[in-house]
Amino acid sequence: MNNSTFSIKTILTGAQMLFVAFGALVLVPLLTGLDPNVALFTAGIGTLLFHLVTKGQVPIFLASSFAFIAPIIACVQLWGVPATMGGLMAAGGAYMLLSLLVKLKGVATLHKILPPVVVGPVIMVIGLALAPVAVNMAMGKSGDGSIQLIAYEQAIWVAAFSLLVTLIFAVWGKGVFKLIPILAGVIAGYSLSLYLGIVQFDAVTNASWFAMPAFTWPEFKWQAVLFMVPVAIAPAIEHIGDMMAISQVTNKDYLKKPGLHRTLFGDGLATTAASIFGGPPNTTYSEVTGAVMLTRNFNPKVMMWTAIIAIILAFVAKMGAGLQTIPVPVMGGIMILLFGSIAVVGLNSLVKSGEDLTAPRNLSIVALILVCGIGGMHIGGNEFSLQGVSLCAILGIVLNLVLPKADKPT
Repeated sequence: MNNSTFSIKTILTGAQMLFVAFGALVLVPLLTGLDPNVALFTAGIGTLLFHLVTKGQVPIFLASSFAFIAPIIACVQLWGVPATMGGLMAAGGAYMLLSLLVKLKGVATLHKILPPVVVGPVIMVIGLALAPVAVNMAMGKSGDGSIQLIAYEQAIWVAAFSLLVTLIFAVWGKGVFKLIPILAGVIAGYSLSLYLGIVQFDAVTNASWFAMPAFTWPEFKWQAVLFMVPVAIAPAIEHIGDMMAISQVTNKDYLKKPGLHRTLFGDGLATTAASIFGGPPNTTYSEVTGAVMLTRNFNPKVMMWTAIIAIILAFVAKMGAGLQTIPVPVMGGIMILLFGSIAVVGLNSLVKSGEDLTAPRNLSIVALILVCGIGGMHIGGNEFSLQGVSLCAILGIVLNLVLPKADKPT
């Protein structure tokens, strides 16, 4: 490493990048019931592994993936956290298999198996399947709606205020403020919650300053593996878009060097490593790409320092305890926008594809994926069951391969 690697400017810029990513990074574990300190640790470890695989050539930071929020919530309810980690570990393996496919056959093969008419509605299901969880939390209830945690009259105002501030920063924010809408929404909602007296500080008082993060080791249940692996489709496709975006920002083609197969493999390895410790899956962060464009600092060493600082902060126990005091309606208000945004990403991929969605073939694929996914369809019983995103993805892939394509007009 050269002297610039250890310069104060490089380290401070790395800290700034973590600030940009922080809101989204800790939001995923807070929504899914995982440990925020573990998420910080695994984001750092995953980013360092990614840079090892890609030979330190790409200026990106990896952290908690939004695409997995709804599947993690559902999987934890069905099979528990350790089995969910086993499923996520397998999803990371699926990433790595996709990287091998890209290396051997090229990106075109990936798009042939997973065209927009399949990927689009599957991503929409990821966003909308657990929309009731977001609404319940916004109303002060537990995710399943069975327990009223905070009085509705207070909760709905906190959720609305959190959502409003997030929207203001996302739509009207300038410069660095446009990059932190989620963080701004959390701070605003938390501040209002403090004013209303609905924040409980017992966990912070009882926590020590420094402690080992609450790691959870994976266990493997094939039902959880089958449930989680297809979810990798969405972030894998998103990864390609992120690589194209950072390539445009830096005027370097990272799809060729170090190669899409290397970046995909690094992403998959980071997700697998995260699940070993009980952290959420990792993905490339568009917020950090935006910050790179804003600062014009293209040095990948900056992201390595972001990762190192995240690992150090993971051992500050009071910080993790403080994050867990954020009231349910703050998270619920932001989840309403977040889950909807994921669905819009899927809708956008359909629109951009230019496919005629009224054509019987396309209509059938999209309709069946959406209704089976959002409606909660499952096939099988206790011993064997397909449901959620896994059922939708398999259904979409099979229909795409089996249904005849319409003849193009001559």
